[in-house]
Amino acid sequence: MTRLATEFWVQAYVKHLNMAHIPAYVLRHGDNTAGTVLIKVNTLDGQAQVYAQTYDILADRRDWTLQDRGTERDMDDLLSRQAARDPDLWAIEIESPSGVHLLELMG
Repeated sequence: MTRLATEFWVQAYVKHLNMAHIPAYVLRHGDNTAGTVLIKVNTLDGQAQVYAQTYDILADRRDWTLQDRGTERDMDDLLSRQAARDPDLWAIEIESPSGVHLLELMG
């Protein structure tokens, strides 16, 4: 399976969100070609969720799964810890009171 360069995927995802009137920001710019991406969905009520892409070996596909949820501060701490371990990490924040993230459309 051919993978898109991470930078290209991130740019397309942020543009897709912005076209849907969902504010999105790159919090951390990782490796342009192969960095891992974490998505923080800020529901603007003090809560947030973090999603990560996982690989389903049996189905031979990548899926976005909820990695954790909690207070926005806790999710920021989670992103900071992950970034400390992975210098290639990308982090994107979405501001979505309803929790909509459109990841199901981005494969």
